[in-house]
Amino acid sequence: MWIDRKEIENLSEFIKESDDGAIRDIRDNKEGPLSILKNDVYMLVESKNEQLKNAYMQRDVLADYMSDISHQLKTPITSMEMMLDLMEDASPEKKEEFTRNIKFTLHKMEWLLGALLKMAKIDADAVTFNKKSVMVSELVEEVRPSVDVLLDINDQKLEQVNDVSVTCDKRWMAEALMNIVKNAIEHSPEGGVITIDCGDNPLYEWISIKDSGSGMERKSYSALFKRFEYSTNENGFGIGMPLALTIVKGQGGDIDVDFGGNGQGATFIIKLYK
Repeated sequence: MWIDRKEIENLSEFIKESDDGAIRDIRDNKEGPLSILKNDVYMLVESKNEQLKNAYMQRDVLADYMSDISHQLKTPITSMEMMLDLMEDASPEKKEEFTRNIKFTLHKMEWLLGALLKMAKIDADAVTFNKKSVMVSELVEEVRPSVDVLLDINDQKLEQVNDVSVTCDKRWMAEALMNIVKNAIEHSPEGGVITIDCGDNPLYEWISIKDSGSGMERKSYSALFKRFEYSTNENGFGIGMPLALTIVKGQGGDIDVDFGGNGQGATFIIKLYK
């Protein structure tokens, strides 16, 4: 079969152009081996460019997180260095206090690093969610050990009023639910109740977490799910709710908010679309 030299040169030029990220459509609807080759080369180049695009995106995501980690660790590290310097001439009581503070700061740093690395993995598509059917009551039981101390300190209760099966990655969804429950604890008064409800409809399965506070201001909503921008706890980083949203979105879901008010607390609704 005769193949025009210009066709070969055109195909060669296309391959060279693709190294610079450029891609033009060289496919045609003709029959024959050359047309098949053109189509195959085009698909190969397009696949390569898409892989490169994803690789660059993952690189940028990880770079942003590393920058955040570096920035957020500067203050606690400086604080611990100062306490270590002061410990040399401190009384035994002060040394004990500094030691407790250093341990507490290290615990905070450990949690921050873990949370940011989890978010980075999800944002970089480096996490495979193992979604299965799980009862909401099972998720709540996974959460309880992490919040029992906070509930006890604040004389609060965590109550579940319904139970349904939802499709999710149990370990990751329990992590998201825990962070939302902790947020509800922060916004509820002493003796308050955090209520978990759930259900499903033709579009999605849902889990709601309602605090017993005074509701949430709409102006706070824009910062609520942004890293480091929203925390009412002086020991917090403003990372729990962004992590929860990242986990839920990673499983094809979303989080809606009912702001409450007029005697009603805010309600966060996890929606897992079918």
